[in-house]
Amino acid sequence: MPTAEQYLRPEVIKEVSRLDLKAKFIVEGFYAGLHQSPYHGFSTEFSEHRRYSHGDDLKDIDWNVYAKTDKFYIKKFQAETNLTCHLVVDMSESMAYTYRQGMTKLEYATCLAAALGYLMISQQDAVGLVTFDEAIRSYLPAKSKRGHLVAILAELSRPTGGHKTELAKCLHEVGELMRERGLVIIFSDLLADPEPVLDAFHHIKYRGHDIIVFHVLDEAEVNFPFDGATRFEDVESPEQMTVDPRSIRRAYLEELKAFTGTYSRHCEETNIDYVLVDTAMTFDKALTSYLINRQSHF
Repeated sequence: MPTAEQYLRPEVIKEVSRLDLKAKFIVEGFYAGLHQSPYHGFSTEFSEHRRYSHGDDLKDIDWNVYAKTDKFYIKKFQAETNLTCHLVVDMSESMAYTYRQGMTKLEYATCLAAALGYLMISQQDAVGLVTFDEAIRSYLPAKSKRGHLVAILAELSRPTGGHKTELAKCLHEVGELMRERGLVIIFSDLLADPEPVLDAFHHIKYRGHDIIVFHVLDEAEVNFPFDGATRFEDVESPEQMTVDPRSIRRAYLEELKAFTGTYSRHCEETNIDYVLVDTAMTFDKALTSYLINRQSHF
């Protein structure tokens, strides 16, 4: 029987059939590792603080925290303590891709979203869900009741229809759906023209929300391990071509670096947290990124 820590590995969690158990084992494994890492105690220490913003009263700055971090944090009021968050999951056809990993991009994103939902509701945060492909497919408003997690996991487990993506359009609609200011966590391969997608990010920010973007790619998309004549197919169109991967590997990796760099750079400039993950990455790395980014915003 695998230990809790082993459930951080995608190839192991793939073998668990129920999404609620996947989420439970991922979070338990994460906590087990956290207690032995440099981040132990980080969540507790900063759970009642948020980063100083222009206009906050200087007398509310916690100088003890400043001495430790060299950054300005203020003590939260009670009403600010709990978080409202919406998980936004791209379920379009391109997310169903996998080359040799145990999980598709969608399965990886779904497990990560489920684990975050499990983690946040356990902390009495309110969590909602949006799924989309070429249109919004489901919307569950944020609630903090434990029974609400059952509805979220059921929706995440629902089979997808294999539709194309309309990423920017759907994200603009997400910005209009969210009435209460909070945190929006987006899970997508972002395989679209970056400019309109970034405009949609800005729209969500303009509505008063903070954003964490988990850019989920397949391990093969990141490392391009192909060798010998290979036929590549566009998963969202009939286009295909057969090429020698060795002849295009360098150009592909440079293009990928430019593509992810565009998102990373623009997100940093607009105070959006961008986390690049791939389907071979253990879940603790992604969850630690969430923990750090949540504390920096709230």
